[in-house]
Amino acid sequence: MMKISKVVVIGSGTMGSGIAAQVANAGLQVHLLDLTKDIAIGACERIKNSRPPLLMEDDCLTKIIPGSIENDIDKIKEADWVVEAVVERIDIKKSIYSKIDNLRKPGALVSSNTSSIPLKVLAEDMSDEMKKVFCITHFFNPVRYMRLLELVIGTQNDKEKISDLVTFGDKILGKTVVVCKDSPGFLGNRVGVYAMQVAMTEAFNLGLSVEEADAVFGRPLGIPKTGIFGLYDLIGIDLMSDVLKSFIKELPTSDSFHQVGTELPIIKKLIDDGYTGRKGKGGFFRMNKSSGTKVLESLNYNNYTYSESKKVNLKLPEVMDINKVLNREDVYGKYAWSIMKKTILYASSLVPDVTENFNDIDDAMKCGFNWSKGPFEILNEIGIINFISKLGKDDKIPPFIKQLLDQKKSLFSVAESSLHYFHPKKSYVPMQRAKGVINLSDIKKSSSPLFNNSSASIWEVQGSSRFICVEFHTKANALDGLTNDCLNKAYDLCNEKYDGIVLANDAMQFSAGVNLNYFYDKAVSKKFNEIDLFLNNFQQSLYQLQHATFPVISCPSGLAIGGGYEVVSQTSFVAAHSNSVLGLVETLVGLIPAGGGCKEMLRRWSNHPEIKNDPKLLSLKVFNLIGYATTVDSPSKAKAKQFLGDQDIMVMSRDRLIEEADNIIFANKENYKALESASFTLPGPTIMSEMLDILNELKDKKVIGEHGIEVGKKLGYMLSGGETNPSAILTEQDLYDLEREIFIDLIKQKSTQERIRHTLDTGKPLFN
Repeated sequence: MMKISKVVVIGSGTMGSGIAAQVANAGLQVHLLDLTKDIAIGACERIKNSRPPLLMEDDCLTKIIPGSIENDIDKIKEADWVVEAVVERIDIKKSIYSKIDNLRKPGALVSSNTSSIPLKVLAEDMSDEMKKVFCITHFFNPVRYMRLLELVIGTQNDKEKISDLVTFGDKILGKTVVVCKDSPGFLGNRVGVYAMQVAMTEAFNLGLSVEEADAVFGRPLGIPKTGIFGLYDLIGIDLMSDVLKSFIKELPTSDSFHQVGTELPIIKKLIDDGYTGRKGKGGFFRMNKSSGTKVLESLNYNNYTYSESKKVNLKLPEVMDINKVLNREDVYGKYAWSIMKKTILYASSLVPDVTENFNDIDDAMKCGFNWSKGPFEILNEIGIINFISKLGKDDKIPPFIKQLLDQKKSLFSVAESSLHYFHPKKSYVPMQRAKGVINLSDIKKSSSPLFNNSSASIWEVQGSSRFICVEFHTKANALDGLTNDCLNKAYDLCNEKYDGIVLANDAMQFSAGVNLNYFYDKAVSKKFNEIDLFLNNFQQSLYQLQHATFPVISCPSGLAIGGGYEVVSQTSFVAAHSNSVLGLVETLVGLIPAGGGCKEMLRRWSNHPEIKNDPKLLSLKVFNLIGYATTVDSPSKAKAKQFLGDQDIMVMSRDRLIEEADNIIFANKENYKALESASFTLPGPTIMSEMLDILNELKDKKVIGEHGIEVGKKLGYMLSGGETNPSAILTEQDLYDLEREIFIDLIKQKSTQERIRHTLDTGKPLFN
């Protein structure tokens, strides 16, 4: 197996820069070359200032070395992998391949990041030796955040050498690698664009408004909330038109893509009038500013007029529930069924000609288009027999689905591939995962939970150790009383017969915090005792996990903020995905952390060299962190803020989070020592004048308003220990009690309730 340690990226545009940044994030040096060094330097500046940030920490930029193709092309001689990411012109690409072939060392891998040019066209003039190691590595933008990497191969490839690149993409770059054959659109775009076109044409056929269509083709079906028309605007209507023309040109007329891919008159008119989506004057939605205020308007595609967009309530589930939507006996159920039916049939028609591993299509849709479940997972949820019974007489059943009728439950049995994805036979094979991967979605398809309710579930997992996995599955994985019940049940089960607990899920977010709707409803009903009871139960469940006699590992990915971070922070170990966002943000809604967040940050900073056992410095440090609602967007940044500790690890690949948690349990299960309860010395009221100075300065700068002062004072009172003094010893329970007291004081206030309501309605904080 060849180790890839030196990389050259040619082309410093959006994709080339993104690839270079991700290589740097992985800790490797990368040469980024363009026509001139100044162009490459400019690309590095864009990387440095990118939002969201392409770099996991600022120091990663030093690993990207800008250069020019003319003066620095010799760097290819040392490279283990050369990536071409220049403009989509075959003549330019081929001239670069000629240079690469003359300079590359034997066995060095070469790839193109093209999204549209076939592999056979790119490779036709190459030497036979280079053809063996040349493939397409199709990253999705933005490279750091989009998990999918499509690796396109042909019959000429040396499979063993290409496997090295698959492993590198998986373990080092942290991507979900999908290997597919050389065909138009590869896998992700082939199925994803088809599904989009079905969603659009069926909406027109059924006469749905753009708001109605987006409400159905969204979260209820496990699809991002942009829906179809919002997504078209986001991508660009003109760009989508070009993509469709390419598919129509490349695909045979027998392919059912032709039935939905031809340009629609409404699309042509929008483009001709400059309505190309968000980058233009608007599209299916536009922002009208003519009245002096911004008003979101939507298009009536029947008469080509705009009017104020109205949110529709179709009484659809807020989280994915395929069967509930499909079983509706109305136009919305009919719309959802038509989309899913056609997408599943189309995806099935691609097996095995485009990919031999059907689950690669699921992974492509989940990691490239952010679907919660792929077409075959949805098929499994519907039930194959039920699915077939619902088909019409004109619906052709692909051979793969006929085969599934005989395989029954073996559809989702897992077979580990010795070559990490490659299979020698052109036949239907069991679902394959790379060596070591423990995938929660696979476990869920092949077993029943040990315990579950509407908010969370517990699954048994057998890896190197025997452990249980707690999964949250509410909207944005918001925490509530039922998630708390699940944590308590997991503790009891693990005490009986398991080696440890892992907190993980396969959703977009680990947890966006405690359910704000719950707090708001209880507050306006003045049921403050119930809020206090909930918080106490939350605190105690996390306390027992933190001080358990067995290891508890949290695996955050995406948002783990507010109450979500409080869960993470009070586990034995954290295996955090490289794109985790961690922090305590409660002050934005006029509250303070009250699930142990304040206590935990005081505990974490109390032994930090910067504090030097000074209670005042300790309180001020945590006051600034929580007061500013500080968040960090990578585990390396989290360690600098003490959101993560020395024992916690960063995992590049989301697919390998549970595997790493399993390794931690295995390494610690024999001699694990429970964390001892902490004690604290805090300054009490003597520090409040310094905190007030900070708050008043922020008010003068208009960073906070009157209520911001009030929230800051309450937070300061909490973090200074209330009425304590530096000679008194406070327990963890003392701080838990103080957290709840301050939280209740704040949520009783009308200004806090206004902040919560505003955030629930707009998704943005209220300045008051």
